[in-house]
Amino acid sequence: MTRVLFWLALLFLVLFAIRSKIRGMQQRARAQQQQPNPYASPVRPQELPDAELMLCCAHCGVYYPASENVQAKGHDYCSHAHATL
Repeated sequence: MTRVLFWLALLFLVLFAIRSKIRGMQQRARAQQQQPNPYASPVRPQELPDAELMLCCAHCGVYYPASENVQAKGHDYCSHAHATL
C-alpha cells in the first residue's frame, strides 16, 4: 500500500510541476503581447534626397545631372569633348 501512495504522490507532483510550468509560459506570452518590444526599431520612412535636374546633351542626347553641365555656344553638353565638337 505504501508503494501505491508513493507513486500517486510522485505522479501528483510531476503533474503539478508541468501544469505550473505551462501557466508560467502562458503568462509570459501574454505579458510580451501587451508590452511593445524595446529592441524593435520604429519603422521610419527613409528620406530621399532631392532629385537633381537632368539635362540633355546637345551633341549625343544623353541625360546627365545639371551639376556636371558644360555650357558652350548657348547649349548644354555632357563633357568638354562634346562642347568642343
